[in-house]
Amino acid sequence: MLAEGLSSSYVFCDRTGGPIRKSNLTRRSFKPLLETAGLPNIRFHDLRHTAATLMLGEGINPKIVQECLGHSQITLTLDTYSHVLPSMQKEAAAKMNRVLARNA
Repeated sequence: MLAEGLSSSYVFCDRTGGPIRKSNLTRRSFKPLLETAGLPNIRFHDLRHTAATLMLGEGINPKIVQECLGHSQITLTLDTYSHVLPSMQKEAAAKMNRVLARNA
């Protein structure tokens, strides 16, 4: 909550309307939440990688994942998260088998 009379152009801001400092967010909020939840000590940025990996693993179109991550090129998304794609290839082959079997 901002101090009375202050406004901010940031979606998430500190109490004075300025940008949230990474060190404060990590130390005051993120690390205590991890500890309370009994989760391993990870970097805040690891949440981004987890979200991308989960989206791709669920079959969400890589173009959508690219847009969510803000990557300017799809190649960056595909190169970074290529470890998720091999299991998707097997699933794609199975889907193609079903499609072709229906149309045979």
